[in-house]
Amino acid sequence: MNILITVNAAWNVWHFRRPLVEALLADGHGVTVLAPPDDSVAALEAAGCRFLPLEMSVKGLNPLADLGLMRRFQAIFRRERPDAVLGFTIKNNIFGAIAARRAGVAFLPNVTGLGTAFLSGGMLKLVAEGLYRRAFAGLPVVFFQNEDDRALFLDRGLVAPGQDRVLPGSGINLDHFRPMPGGTGAQEAAPVFLMIARLLRDKGVLEYVEAARRIRAERPEARFQLIGAAGADNRTAIGPADVAAWQRAGVIDYLGTQEDVRPFLRAASCVVLPSYREGAPRTLIEASAMGRPVIATDVPGCRAVVEDGVTGLFCAPRDAESLAAAMRRFLALPRAAQEGMGQAARAKMEREFDEAIVVAAYRQALAGLPGR
Repeated sequence: MNILITVNAAWNVWHFRRPLVEALLADGHGVTVLAPPDDSVAALEAAGCRFLPLEMSVKGLNPLADLGLMRRFQAIFRRERPDAVLGFTIKNNIFGAIAARRAGVAFLPNVTGLGTAFLSGGMLKLVAEGLYRRAFAGLPVVFFQNEDDRALFLDRGLVAPGQDRVLPGSGINLDHFRPMPGGTGAQEAAPVFLMIARLLRDKGVLEYVEAARRIRAERPEARFQLIGAAGADNRTAIGPADVAAWQRAGVIDYLGTQEDVRPFLRAASCVVLPSYREGAPRTLIEASAMGRPVIATDVPGCRAVVEDGVTGLFCAPRDAESLAAAMRRFLALPRAAQEGMGQAARAKMEREFDEAIVVAAYRQALAGLPGR
């Protein structure tokens, strides 16, 4: 088959969809990636993909700009005539699905998260729901990354019963992300908390910094590391000036962006993600696969990955004191209990999050398309 993958950044395919891409290529399919270009293009092409640049804004809903995006999708689909389009990220799913219907092309979206529109509520949420309802009508399969998102879409009539399939996120390579010696226990001299995320308010970065402030006042030796891109193209983005101020105050150690996060996961005592809502948080999946305990918010997406008191601890969203309290509970645990959480996290990833599950689901969906 000629398969086209569309997403809002090429790096998203390279970092999160690579096992699927490799499986499709191994099956003999042609794979074209349609996305805004970045430094990952060369790696995708070296892996055997064809790349097409996509002009789009990833920020906000702009009727005129998004109408233009839909028309670009439609023109590309009619020119390329793919047998199937696999969609990821919000705008690519919504406007790609509408364009695919008009072009007579099969479209398989993956709801990787609901984004700022749903979190904002009000009229913006109603607009987003209307777009989803129109875009997903009649599609053979709509993939979700957690049960909460699936239930929401079914309850709001955004998908019909029978369309929905739940995946364990993007899956995880259990050999690449595996437990290794390392990490500093909470009972040792310098416990290390680590957060890996784009620097957005919706990810809970401000709560993480405030909780770090409070814990460092009690445990000055504790370290709070932060990895992720600042100043992202998102209306909730946190800029470099704020990050620099936190560093000057000695609250966090900002480590920028990292191509390979495994050494930092290995060295961490606990991995933290206080996000307001997730699809299937890659950070928590990778940390769990490496046998690290986690602290996360009790919200959709995080609930799919973390078992409270078993593989990690929950805190309330948008609540720095609740996050700090969870950190205190973790710090009070004996080393053996911390290690037990990490072992339970690894076991959960082995049971539920192997990337082979995701690959098998896509193979089945593609085989079930009309005419296959």
